[in-house]
Amino acid sequence: MIRLVTDSTCDLPDGELTRLDVVVVPINIHFDTEEYQERETIGYDDFFAKVNALGIVPKTSQPSPGRFVQEYRRLAAEGATTILSLHVTGKLSGTIGSAELAATEVKDEVDVRVFDSLAGSAGTGFMIREAIELLSHGADADAVLVRWQEIRDHIGICFYLDTLKYARMSGRIGALQHSLASVLSIKPLVKLDAGLLEVAERVRSRRAALDRLLVLAREQAGGQPVNLAVVHAQDRPGADALLARAQEMLDCRQTFVARLASSLVTNLGVGTLGIVLYPVAA
Repeated sequence: MIRLVTDSTCDLPDGELTRLDVVVVPINIHFDTEEYQERETIGYDDFFAKVNALGIVPKTSQPSPGRFVQEYRRLAAEGATTILSLHVTGKLSGTIGSAELAATEVKDEVDVRVFDSLAGSAGTGFMIREAIELLSHGADADAVLVRWQEIRDHIGICFYLDTLKYARMSGRIGALQHSLASVLSIKPLVKLDAGLLEVAERVRSRRAALDRLLVLAREQAGGQPVNLAVVHAQDRPGADALLARAQEMLDCRQTFVARLASSLVTNLGVGTLGIVLYPVAA
């Protein structure tokens, strides 16, 4: 039996990961000396309430190898013979390292295949969906890993940042500290490129930024049919409107809107909107 494990940066519509019976290992969120586990001991609304109440941007840290060992052993006890463990880009998080250490510890108990998505958010969400579809048709673990590699090689992820506060404090976005440190009116577009967040463009207004975000999505699609998701941080109306525009411009097959994981909001900020897409025939 093959089981799937991911981490809490994986974005799908509310409740879908539970319905798909995917194990989600939480990212740790730190408000000064207080530590919470994303989705387990702090929910989405509670996260934002705490940010507003304290006026600080929390820090994050990867799950411990021990937490992964616990989940892998539990799945093995339930009959899993192979575990596919899919995680946020290892270039921005130590989560993949914790999973790999845990896989080594349990290697005599269960076959764990750890995969670095070089992505996150709806990118890993789509990978989970594709794995479930393949497994439902009798595919083996190797076939799933091949498909994940294909998606990873062709995925496009780009975010509109409504505020620079979070990105400056997190330090996770290359060149942002230096290039935008003194510019208050800029609305940057940030893309995930080979697993790293980099500033793609600098735009003066929200409207212009979202227009440009759609142009970048169309360029990424290259005229091919795509699966496409819009993610948001406390801006569902904006996300719905952005998806509607994307559907008019592109040949979209699977689409969804999802809330951006709170552990990712710590790097990108409230008001963020993002488009994640990849060609269906990749």
